[in-house]
Amino acid sequence: MPPPRRGKWLLRAPDPDARARLFCFPYSGLGASMYGRWPRAVGDLEVCAVQPPGRENRIREPHHGGYPELADLAATALLPHLDRPFAFFGHCGGALAAFATAARLAETGGPVPTVLFASSQVAPHEGPFGRFLSMSDAELSVELGELTRALGGVPDPDMIELGLGVLRADLAANRGYRLDAPLAPGSDVCAVGWSADAEIRPDQMGGWRDCAPEGGFTAPVLDGGHHAFLAAPEHLLAELELTFTRSLARHRGTR
Repeated sequence: MPPPRRGKWLLRAPDPDARARLFCFPYSGLGASMYGRWPRAVGDLEVCAVQPPGRENRIREPHHGGYPELADLAATALLPHLDRPFAFFGHCGGALAAFATAARLAETGGPVPTVLFASSQVAPHEGPFGRFLSMSDAELSVELGELTRALGGVPDPDMIELGLGVLRADLAANRGYRLDAPLAPGSDVCAVGWSADAEIRPDQMGGWRDCAPEGGFTAPVLDGGHHAFLAAPEHLLAELELTFTRSLARHRGTR
């Protein structure tokens, strides 16, 4: 299969010589460009920003709907690039999208991530959770303005209105997603908490342990607030590289 064209599921075609890949799922209301300040690689992991439909350069496409629907589409689209060790990263709502995609891959007998990095999100059998889920449009618009500033931009009313439509649809997907019982797709799970996170406290993320195989759960708490990950801080990148390397060695040792 030829590499994906710009404007579809990945903003750039993956490097065929990469030793491993890190697929990064976007935060609710945003798209793949939110990872614009991340490096192209974290150790051996090539950073591949995932672009769901209905946002940014896919804004003319219909929104995917719920996380199961997104997972079905993403698992099919990413499969050609899962031919080497890989990991998923998602923050807040993006963590649920990443988990749902890993679960869909496991369900269909495909490869699963060596590690699922779930940042600032409760486990899928303990949600939905978060103050954003009950906010009015006016309140969400304020949050989008703050997020725009966190990304280094200046809020524009027209762009805020456009982003609000995407955010509403993403939050509806979040509200509609809850597992009745824990599910472990087979990936190690690293539940990344943030010391000054006003949205999700690290101690609220312990349920992710039930989504990991025995010995495959870690829960680091990193310095920073809810949006700290956007700048790809060194301590986050170091955690990603170290955890992936350890998990890869552990998985190979059990085969």
